[in-house]
Amino acid sequence: MIKCMLISPTDKTLFGGRELIEQWQKDEQSTLWIDLDNVELEEEKQLLTNFNCHPLAISDAQRERHPPKIELFKDYIFMLYRGIVANDDGLRFGHLQISMFIGKRLLITRHPQSSLAINELFNQSSEKYLKRSPIHMALRLFHCSCGYYLKELFTFEAELEKIEDKFQLSGNDRMMKQITSHRSQLVKIRRTFNYHVSMGDTLKAFVDDDDTDLITDKEIHTVNDLRERLDRLLSLSQMYYDICGDLINGYMSVTSHQLNATMRVLTVITALFVPLTFLAGIYGMNFEHIPELKAENGYFILLFVMAVISVVLLIVFKKKRWL
Repeated sequence: MIKCMLISPTDKTLFGGRELIEQWQKDEQSTLWIDLDNVELEEEKQLLTNFNCHPLAISDAQRERHPPKIELFKDYIFMLYRGIVANDDGLRFGHLQISMFIGKRLLITRHPQSSLAINELFNQSSEKYLKRSPIHMALRLFHCSCGYYLKELFTFEAELEKIEDKFQLSGNDRMMKQITSHRSQLVKIRRTFNYHVSMGDTLKAFVDDDDTDLITDKEIHTVNDLRERLDRLLSLSQMYYDICGDLINGYMSVTSHQLNATMRVLTVITALFVPLTFLAGIYGMNFEHIPELKAENGYFILLFVMAVISVVLLIVFKKKRWL
């Protein structure tokens, strides 16, 4: 589906389809936002080519999976980032690749599925962003997508605190598996946020070095605000990753301590019964001339010796704090 928003300084904002493109071409004072939502690849490629988009940028945008990036061309900026299409419990985000071609009077967004951020901003209340400039609208879209990430991370933070409290009281293998799963998801999320932070740094460099007139000085605050949000996402994902790692290490330490305590008890039991088994084995042999074999109280004497050995060993283990 192709959706268009046309901003004109003289007329009211118009929403429609392809028909607004021709109207935009006739009015050099107007600004156009074209949203390509799950459009056929050939039709999409033809439209982007008509707007002089670079073939390599079109190829990157249409790839099923591509690392987030930002590139500066002669007449526009190409941005590709990962938004959210849906999410599940446990930080299992449904990532959505969103591409943006940003010119002086034109913004083209491309995505294979419905985007939460674009659906939120493609309306009458957001026309002020596009009226200011296409790059401002694009930065707002990126900022809005980051907001969905933040919302889910804050929800996860509350869940992680509950897991942490339960884990300290009664950690088990099921909880260990759950935390390991969260940690694995955080690795993937952190990788995405690393790419996004690099994009924020590149945008800041474009402003500082005056590499393009598409990003003016009045967008410095917007770029800095976006960079702060991107940095926050990365730091939060890193912090949660570290917490999960600490919980796993703590569980492994407790489990190891419990295993050592169990092995210590078993070692003490074994040490107690080794001399007793030795004595029982000797007097259980079927030889005729074993000393004390026919002693009248030999059985009770042997039991007494065994008891003394056991008590002495227990005292020794107690002094060594093995018990």
